[in-house]
Amino acid sequence: MADTRVVEIKNLFKSFDDNVVLEDVSANVDRGENLVVFGRSGTGKSVLLKCIIGLLEPDSGEIFINGKNVVGISTKDFNEIRKHIGFLFQSAALYDSMSVRENLEFPLKKHFDYTQSELNDKVIQTLDHVGLTEAVDKMPSELSGGMRKRIGLARSIITDPELMLYDEPTTGLDPITSKEISELIITLQKKLEMTSIVVTHDLICAQIIADRAIFLRDGKVAFEGTIDNLTSSEDRFLRNFFSHEIIHE
Repeated sequence: MADTRVVEIKNLFKSFDDNVVLEDVSANVDRGENLVVFGRSGTGKSVLLKCIIGLLEPDSGEIFINGKNVVGISTKDFNEIRKHIGFLFQSAALYDSMSVRENLEFPLKKHFDYTQSELNDKVIQTLDHVGLTEAVDKMPSELSGGMRKRIGLARSIITDPELMLYDEPTTGLDPITSKEISELIITLQKKLEMTSIVVTHDLICAQIIADRAIFLRDGKVAFEGTIDNLTSSEDRFLRNFFSHEIIHE
């Protein structure tokens, strides 16, 4: 099972004071699969990602990454696992005081012992993946929203992650740029053989990316299936949620 299953989540609970955000959530993602996570605002989608990456610790439950339970492990051991995980934040989370080159070099310097020549080659190669080699010496303030998202994606994949986590990758983008980013994500996923978990409200993005989807409701996995399964469901709640052609938060 560990050979094919990259992520396995078992009976995950997470609350903040009296607010229960995740309640007995279980899910899994197989190697090479793209899982989309839907849900209304405040239903724990981003909290789930942060528990997987270790930014938050669940109250109870287990999270296995390549067969290893990461809940409660030491920071040192988790940092070794994080080397193989990419995380694209909703805002792209670029360091405004650093150039594009410096932003991309940052995770490499943190996790690996590359020479400057190797850093240069890796940065240019990764920017080529997202079609922005010409932006290497620009500052984030000089980039459009779509370019910032591409650079954030480049920084996320520069360590050659096996697992990618995306938190609302198309939020704030116009429909054309949103589609371009979604298509870029699926292209890179296939090219780099990554497994992905994508939190999104964007139905078009999900239709491009998803192999399978889950829907969180009241902190639980209420529905699971393909995008077509969810969008064609007779369930009144799902029909209401998917009643718009494009769903953005």
